[in-house]
Amino acid sequence: MKNYEYIIASLPALSQDWKFPQDRNFSSYIEEIKALADASDRKAIDALLSGYEDKNLNEEFYGKMLSCKDKFLKEYFAFDLKVRNGKARFLNKAFGRKENQDTISLETGIEFTEASKLEAALAQTDLLGREKALDDLMWNKISDITTFDYFDIDAVLGFIAKLHIIDRWLSLDEQTGRQMFSKLVSEVRGTFKGVEYDPRKIEDNRI
Repeated sequence: MKNYEYIIASLPALSQDWKFPQDRNFSSYIEEIKALADASDRKAIDALLSGYEDKNLNEEFYGKMLSCKDKFLKEYFAFDLKVRNGKARFLNKAFGRKENQDTISLETGIEFTEASKLEAALAQTDLLGREKALDDLMWNKISDITTFDYFDIDAVLGFIAKLHIIDRWLSLDEQTGRQMFSKLVSEVRGTFKGVEYDPRKIEDNRI
C-alpha cells in the first residue's frame, strides 16, 4: 500500500449536518483505496471484503483466514468466528436446539476474552440496541488489533472494516451511521497526527 496520506486527504470535512454525498458510498471509498494499492495489498483487501459475503462464511474460508500471514486478517476473522459461533449458540439455546448446531469448529489459537460482553449484547431485547452493541464490540476489537499499525496494510484493513460497519448503519439508522463515520474520521486523523512518515519502515505484510 502506498500513499497512505492520500487516504486521509480524501476524507470529507465534517460538520453537524454532514451526510454522505449522493455519489459516495462504501464501494466508492474502496475503489479509491484500491487505486492506491499495490497487487499484494489489493489481495488482502479482497480477502477482507470476501468475508462480508454470507455465502463465503464456511469452514474453508475461516480456515484460510486463520492460517494467513497477515495479522489483521487472522485476528479479525478469528474474532468474527467466535462472535458468529456465540450468536449461533445463543439462538440454539433460545429455540431448544443442540448447543453447537450451525457452528464452525476451528481452533483459532486466540483467547475470546469478550465472551461476557457478547452475551450481554445478545441479551438485549431492543433489536437496534443489540445490533449497536455487537458492532461496538467488533469496532473495539478492530481498534485493539490495529493499535500499533500506522503506515501499513493492517491500518487500512482496519479502516475498511470500520467503514463496513458504518455502511450497514446508514441503512439501519442514518444518524448512528453519521456519528460512527465522524468517529472513524477522528480516529484516523488522530492516528496520523504527529507520526513521522518513513516509507522505509513500512512492513511488507502479505497473505
